[in-house]
Amino acid sequence: MFNKPAKTNMEKEIAEQAKIIPYILMKYINPQTGEIKIDLPQNITKIVLVASGSSYHCARFAVDLLEKISKIESRAIYSSEFLLKNVIPHDNNTLYIFITQSGETSDTLKSAEKVKLLSSLPTLCITNNEESAIWKMCDYKVACYAGLEHGIAATKSFTSQMLCLILISLKLVENIHNDDTTKAYKKSLFSIPMTIDKALAKREEIKKLAKILSKEDLIIITADGISYSLAKEAALKIKETSYKNISAAILGEFMHGHVAVLNNKGVLIYITTHEISKRSINNLNKIKSDYNPILIIIGPLDDEIQPDYKINVECENEIQQMFADVVICQQLALETALKLKRNVDNPKGLQKVVVDKNI
Repeated sequence: MFNKPAKTNMEKEIAEQAKIIPYILMKYINPQTGEIKIDLPQNITKIVLVASGSSYHCARFAVDLLEKISKIESRAIYSSEFLLKNVIPHDNNTLYIFITQSGETSDTLKSAEKVKLLSSLPTLCITNNEESAIWKMCDYKVACYAGLEHGIAATKSFTSQMLCLILISLKLVENIHNDDTTKAYKKSLFSIPMTIDKALAKREEIKKLAKILSKEDLIIITADGISYSLAKEAALKIKETSYKNISAAILGEFMHGHVAVLNNKGVLIYITTHEISKRSINNLNKIKSDYNPILIIIGPLDDEIQPDYKINVECENEIQQMFADVVICQQLALETALKLKRNVDNPKGLQKVVVDKNI
């Protein structure tokens, strides 16, 4: 854990996540019956998630999660890209989900208006503001209860949105199957706060990695599957707090030409939430052999890979591992920025809409 008083809002808000998660679970899971108390439309066969920034990375996470848990076809679209579409998805039994921390994100709001104008499909919002325009506009509503987030970089709002999307996924399963298939899954969610505390306890290890990142100009963050959303989020966190030019890539796609950038000295970070596939092991070992970047693994490690640095929290399942990896990456962004003497709470040129929600 963070043992000293926080010197920045970002540090304080990273630490708050272990307390916010149980509050959300208390709000949405009936302690007697275990029922998830989220109102959703029935007979949904397709989901479209629309968001920007960190909220879009949550949407990407949800696509893989929804298709794995509920078997419902899903896709994520950037709000700004959605506004440019001449034809929007409009199949029957499609649910639109709009994700915005403030509830006032301009392009996400306009996207919701576009759906309302062009279709009669149900809409759902996930937001931190129950008085916002998006809340009033959508048919179904989920509050993420993150509390006031002062820092520009989304931290506790990101994990709050993640948890809400997990609960929505499980609720969809319950609506379809009407049985206890989600019981063990829901039980494991209550261990997430302990997982976050374990990730916070890795701070001294993370500081060593941050020292390396602060000195390097080329940093690539890679992942596969559901972990790719974390790679994109980690890259954004480090960009907006440290001003470093970092890119995120799916590892398999990175091998198709993009890997040539490692002819320059740099760092390759691989984030994983599950056992690393044989193909990814081969790709990572080939990269190490051909280009010899500083290789960092965040998440479970395979003995066939020999990274320069590794950091992990042992977890029961992939969902807990997602939260552990997220908190590790948030701290890595924080510590890298502090090494560079950046103002993490007010990065140059960035602004944020914040909403006061007491929990």
